[in-house]
Amino acid sequence: MQLTIDMLADLSAGAAFLATGGGGDPHLTYLSACEGLKAYGPATMIAPQDLDDDALVVALGAVGAPTTSLELLPSIDESIEVLSAYKKLTGRKVDAVVSFEIGGGNSLIPIVAAAANNIPVIDGDGMGRALPEATMMTYAIAGIQPTPAVALDYAGNTQLIEAETTEAYEQIIREFSMQRGGMALSAEFQMTGRQMKECIVPNTVSLSIELGKILRSRQGTADQLAEQIASVFEPSIYGEFRQLFTGIVSDMSTSVVGGYDVGRATIAPLIEGTPSLIIDIKNEYLTAKLDGRLLASVPDLICILDSETAEPINAERLRYGQRVSVFAVGCPDHYRSEQALKVVSPRSFGFDFDYTPIEDIPAN
Repeated sequence: MQLTIDMLADLSAGAAFLATGGGGDPHLTYLSACEGLKAYGPATMIAPQDLDDDALVVALGAVGAPTTSLELLPSIDESIEVLSAYKKLTGRKVDAVVSFEIGGGNSLIPIVAAAANNIPVIDGDGMGRALPEATMMTYAIAGIQPTPAVALDYAGNTQLIEAETTEAYEQIIREFSMQRGGMALSAEFQMTGRQMKECIVPNTVSLSIELGKILRSRQGTADQLAEQIASVFEPSIYGEFRQLFTGIVSDMSTSVVGGYDVGRATIAPLIEGTPSLIIDIKNEYLTAKLDGRLLASVPDLICILDSETAEPINAERLRYGQRVSVFAVGCPDHYRSEQALKVVSPRSFGFDFDYTPIEDIPAN
């Protein structure tokens, strides 16, 4: 499948939905990716099973607090530069690239590198959503080492990173991004095609394109499109889809803490006298509670759309007064294993409760 410029808007919108508020700014990266494909032509996307078992795959993406991505604007060639630096500093030939996560911005970053290097990008990613730490990628959970990795800052400086564990790597790459303005690109988690097939969340790029077509169709408000959105998830590897709430953002507060955007949003109801929805944030939307009752939590997806336009809203762009619709989607089975929940359950983010799949939580 050829990924062309006219497909990027749908991909960006669908990936921003799956990103649960994180994954980098979709609009700026979309503009950069469009210019990249104008310069280098379309990128070839292949299904995970179509890559040779012995091929070498590298994951590309941005690391840092998404708020800073609104100030450190992306360049057309930065994904090409980080891949070039990776090949130079490691001496390895890269046969394909893949995304860290199906984030609004991170889903687009590998595409330009693939087009420029005439190598395929894989239809899939290492999360099936967006999450803030390298330890939370399905690659890491499967035991693949993130290093050797190469980081690139906004000025084009590179650093080769070696680490004994993914936890140590996460600390190093986070410190690198903080020291270089809050955002950096990296090439990491080299793996064989065989390893990739065993741990990737498959077909998320093509699913994002399908989802984005619905979101951008302008055939109704977010609430009116809910049935069409649900039809995309029904045959997918994701779980139950449900609408949680519609209201107006009455309070929004985040700050950059340790290289992450951390905060909370309050969404007031449209009917006075009823409770507000509270959303906890760490780059992504982590929990949704109504009057103290849990409606959804990480690793399930919590997604916020502009009610009128059905445009997904990243956490760094959530603002007071916006009328929004909040949805939840069950996460793929990749995150429901005991091993995965050690690093992606609510307790991993400091909450004092265990993960309950949304299908086991009574609907409103």
